[in-house]
Amino acid sequence: MLRKILIITGIMALAYHSYAQKNKAQLIEVAAFGDYQPIGVKLAPSTNRLFVSFPHHEPYLYALTEIVNGKPIIYPDTAWNTYVPDEPDTHFVNVQDLYTDNRNFLWVLDSAPAGAAAIIGNSKNKTGKFKLVKIDLSDNTVKRTYNFDDLPKDKSALNDVRVDNSKQLAYLSDLGLRAIVVLDLVSGKSRIVLKDDKSTIIDPGFVLHLDDKDVVDTSGKPFASAVNGIALTADNKYFYFRAINQTKLYRIQTAYLANVNLSDADLSAKVEMVAETGVCHGMIADKKDNIYLSDSPDHAIQYVSPDGKVHMLVQDDRIIWPDSFGIGNDGYCISAAHR
Repeated sequence: MLRKILIITGIMALAYHSYAQKNKAQLIEVAAFGDYQPIGVKLAPSTNRLFVSFPHHEPYLYALTEIVNGKPIIYPDTAWNTYVPDEPDTHFVNVQDLYTDNRNFLWVLDSAPAGAAAIIGNSKNKTGKFKLVKIDLSDNTVKRTYNFDDLPKDKSALNDVRVDNSKQLAYLSDLGLRAIVVLDLVSGKSRIVLKDDKSTIIDPGFVLHLDDKDVVDTSGKPFASAVNGIALTADNKYFYFRAINQTKLYRIQTAYLANVNLSDADLSAKVEMVAETGVCHGMIADKKDNIYLSDSPDHAIQYVSPDGKVHMLVQDDRIIWPDSFGIGNDGYCISAAHR
């Protein structure tokens, strides 16, 4: 289990140090973002450089930043962070998730779903805009952009990404398609798998309940998200995934996701239910195969140990809607939380 947890929220950054005593943690404020809402966060494994992204919601800071001395610095440059929606290939539109790999690359998932596919916001766009940007952290330059031209842009809603360099694949959750997307990093082609599987859909009777209130929009429509949070083990063997609007954590071996000859029925038979965890938005695996999960209703971070047992790591009322995670090489874990 990680001994140190660092959490960044829209109001402040919080650091947790887990002591030897079970379920004990110290809460330390280390930075502040004011009213700006972070969504993606990652630490570069080799250098512990910290990156935080912000969705294109008001108030808006930048799409992507590097945190230096506790302050957000525009990254990789001003041009990429200039909002030009008519030129989505060379400008960030709505950065949703970040991933740093073991080869010193930062992967930026820029995802702006069409209005019909989005679960938050009131976009009137009939076509979504999606790209995955590969940035070399050694020189801070963009090396390649993937555009997902083979996805239905009116229905897709790419949410999170993990990169498996051992197989030259990326795995993405798509809550719009209620599926996992497997991207070939060599050819740039993607496949839609496990669409409408029991592991990727919502429980229709499940209503998200936070702080004694049902989470609904202004018209009373409940918040509902299919497959959302994902995690990849350090050895790239297992891919974990789950929807927000259900309570189960699932996993599948990446060897099966990489096998283009397996049908969805074949893949479905390979999916394992790992644990009943309650509500979760984001998660990450450490080097010992513990899976850390956000826990919004309890204002907490949980983890599932390799034996499938669920443990409470830290709980505090200041943890509001914790989401994406990153792990550095110094024993710290970073989690972005919404307001």
